Amino acid sequence: MEENIFEKKFGAVTARYITDGESGAVGLCILPDTDTALKNRRARVMPLAEVKIAGSVYGGSYLGGESMKLSPDSYAMKFDRREASDSAVVTYLKSESGIEIKHTLAHREGRRYLTVRTELTNNSGNDIKLEMLSSFALCGISPYIEGAGENTLKLHRLRSKWSMEARLVTEPLEDLLLEDSWTMGHYKSVRFGQVGSMPAKNYIPFIAVEDTQNGLIWGARIGCPSSWQMEITRADDGVGISGGLADREFGHWMKTVKSGETFTAPDVVISVCEGDIDDIAACLNEVQEDALDVPESEESLPVIFNEYCTTWGNPSHDNIAAILDAIKGKGIDYFVIDCGWFKEDGVRWDISMGDYVPSATLFPDGIKATADLIKSRGMKAGIWFEIENVGERSRAYNDEEHLLKRDGVTLTTVNRRFWDMNDEWVRSYLTERVIDFMKENGFEYIKVDHNETIGIGVDNGDSLGEGLRLNQLAGQEFFTKMKREIDGLVIENCASGGGRLEPSFMALSSMASFSDAHECVEIPIIAANLHRAILPRQSQIWCVIRKSDTVKRIAYSVSAAFLGRMCLSGDVTDLSDAQWNAINGGIAFYKKAAPVIKNGFTRIYRENVTSYRHPEGYQAVVRTNDSAALCVVHTFKNAPNTISVPVGECNITDVYSDTDVKAEVKDGVLTVCPNGDFCGVGVLLKKKY
Repeated sequence: MEENIFEKKFGAVTARYITDGESGAVGLCILPDTDTALKNRRARVMPLAEVKIAGSVYGGSYLGGESMKLSPDSYAMKFDRREASDSAVVTYLKSESGIEIKHTLAHREGRRYLTVRTELTNNSGNDIKLEMLSSFALCGISPYIEGAGENTLKLHRLRSKWSMEARLVTEPLEDLLLEDSWTMGHYKSVRFGQVGSMPAKNYIPFIAVEDTQNGLIWGARIGCPSSWQMEITRADDGVGISGGLADREFGHWMKTVKSGETFTAPDVVISVCEGDIDDIAACLNEVQEDALDVPESEESLPVIFNEYCTTWGNPSHDNIAAILDAIKGKGIDYFVIDCGWFKEDGVRWDISMGDYVPSATLFPDGIKATADLIKSRGMKAGIWFEIENVGERSRAYNDEEHLLKRDGVTLTTVNRRFWDMNDEWVRSYLTERVIDFMKENGFEYIKVDHNETIGIGVDNGDSLGEGLRLNQLAGQEFFTKMKREIDGLVIENCASGGGRLEPSFMALSSMASFSDAHECVEIPIIAANLHRAILPRQSQIWCVIRKSDTVKRIAYSVSAAFLGRMCLSGDVTDLSDAQWNAINGGIAFYKKAAPVIKNGFTRIYRENVTSYRHPEGYQAVVRTNDSAALCVVHTFKNAPNTISVPVGECNITDVYSDTDVKAEVKDGVLTVCPNGDFCGVGVLLKKKY
């Protein structure tokens, strides 16, 4: 059924363009470096670009309401020409009506991922309205199994919700009803994603399909600040995955493309490799390394102090001065003033953001005096903003002319409304209240929060989803403006913790708040999860210390911060010498471990961890690079007395915990004997070879 029409090898990944005699569609498969033989299968070709135009015929196979893929519009796009180079393959498709698609598959030398860009140009002579345009589409998974490969293929997704980010969910395709029917005549598609302005609220924008028989895995990740979707589709032996902007059915999206205009879908990265979920995540994470644009101050992975879990939204010059006295000389590099610095007397911070006038009660000498005090202690001064939202007790809340609308009515959620980020007045206002304010007061770090989602979208001549897309892109343009106008600015990406942990926002940020799990026992579990979604060097992890904490509990919290960027908070003005010794030892260990946190490969080991709020068993995270390894172990309820994980031929150079924990390496396996349940241990190792 399949006919290979073109192949191009990019490093360890081969792009294989195929067609079939039945539909004439051009499809794309990607193949790993493997000695496994390709098998003959019954698999129809799925188009490498999926498109649906309003007013045209919909696809059949009972897909209505379930998927907009495989429409006659998609199959009408026939091969026109190809341009190939060492770094890219550009495929041009064209319909008889004059719709053209430019599909670019690009490779960066030395990397294991490919970037896909899909552009649609309307040369039909008439305006068209898109209901769906995919960013990518792969077919033919897995070409290394006989027939349908029952009990062989598994789907991996990263589920997310507030304070429980990036949980891996793995399902056999049979459980998703993705088996071929007796006729092989009807497609089944599972579509998932997120709708709104928190693109990682429900799922991380990621998909992977594993061939467990051959130890191979395919994956893709979307960079999109608004509503997005992924799909896995099947009718016969072959499996296809695709994704992009959330379509009309899923994301209330339609887009008019005028005659002569071009519309470009969000970029996607794809890859295939031998291994498992950790291996494919590492391949896809390479694009985030390439997209990094951070100031020089970030290269050493500085330690952060954020006062939120100390003052709980009530910062003042006096309590910040007391905190600074407590943490001086502790190796902390950034100090962040979190929410509440602007609130009026007697008003909560979470309903008063938007005007951003510092409180004269909290900062009687002006907030610049506090920023100057922070800098006098050798730290960069940071400050919190919720740029795109306004609270119900702010004056900005009533500037309805400049706020987003839905159905002609100002879009309002409990306590919040939203700026129209495409409004020139709004951009000018935010430039004054945010950028100019930071310059005038000497802030070099901004924590940008986003504590509510816009939802399905906002008024726009095309659709609610298109209104949302344009607003989110304009919001990201403001991030770019901040970086351009404030030299060396450190940006923290926060959205109720991890609501914006996706590539396009991470490329604009130095780091992200990993979660709002401020001082929960599940922190190390979430922090480890995020190694599959973002770079650990960009994952800022809360390390909140309470005066009631035992040294064992402090070591548990501090060890969790070795899984990313350490962010201290809590009762630092009331700690004993013994408590500070545990913290100081952890900071010293973190600084030694920073090179492997910054650059490395992560493997996650867990046993009996099902509930996050009430975890049992243990977790061990091993991160390695060319010269070193870091193992971070956490025990939970009913943990074993010894934990062993492979680390390779290494020597132990440092161990951190609350007691003298026994740790040894034998035959490339590290064995740790933790101090009972809810213990945290960090082990730093140097490779022998």
